[in-house]
Amino acid sequence: MIELSRGKSRLTILPETGGAVGVWQRDGKDIFLPVRNEALAAQKGEAVGAYPLIPYSNRIANGRFAFNGQDYDLAPNMGDHPHTIHGNAWEQEWTVAHQGASHAVLTLDHVPQDNDRQWPFAYRAVLSYLLTDDTLDVQMVVENRDTVEQPVGFGFHPFLAAKGPATLSFDADKVWLTSPDGLPIQDVPCEGEWSFHTSKDAHARFIDNCFAGFGGNAVLGRPDAGLQVTVDVDPVFTHLVVFTSPNDPFVAIEPVTNMTDAINRSDLPDHGMHILKPNARIGGRMRFHVGTV
Repeated sequence: MIELSRGKSRLTILPETGGAVGVWQRDGKDIFLPVRNEALAAQKGEAVGAYPLIPYSNRIANGRFAFNGQDYDLAPNMGDHPHTIHGNAWEQEWTVAHQGASHAVLTLDHVPQDNDRQWPFAYRAVLSYLLTDDTLDVQMVVENRDTVEQPVGFGFHPFLAAKGPATLSFDADKVWLTSPDGLPIQDVPCEGEWSFHTSKDAHARFIDNCFAGFGGNAVLGRPDAGLQVTVDVDPVFTHLVVFTSPNDPFVAIEPVTNMTDAINRSDLPDHGMHILKPNARIGGRMRFHVGTV
């Protein structure tokens, strides 16, 4: 485990557990809440506050896709769930390339083996965490280390602590309604109950949806704790996945490049997957800022 600190902030990083964040606290208050998910067996029961989503975000339907004339079948990685989820970087041990008092850089080199069913293409990922007194700056880069093109998407999965009253606001163009197993079936405008242009109760109902045309800024307010967390991201993160329910003490606000099952939705112009040629790279930055209310 790596521990960073700066001012009132303290952050732990778990290189052996997918490069995840363990804890982020400021002035003794959880900003990211460590959450354990037994269905994610590769996390080995570890409670994590956030983790990278590389080389795709969310689900691939039944773990199957076709690319450049080749069919691929990925191994299940979430219990008995039929769809593979969140890439494979969270399943790997990362290497610490740099560590300072408030800054750490991790790297991951994925080289597929014969009949590899995690991800069939070679890539390198670089993940940077920079902590200040009131902000966590996260940067990630994915480079195609293969000899052929590969599809790439990426993002970040933080569990923002939200025990008690919480409000959520952000702008997006549309939201994907889903099937019972979480696959997108229809997009609708962000109007009425799906509009978060003005703050809404973050725990009012169950939401597990991907929003497209994300405006790049989201705000979670916690009036009882006297703070709010503002998320600002680079334009490459055109989608936002929101997971929340009335009973959870957190709200997952996930800036991502691609829609759910994007790799099988190439007919949609805004699916969000990027095709990288060999040696090409893509990356983005996001900032989580803690303020007062």
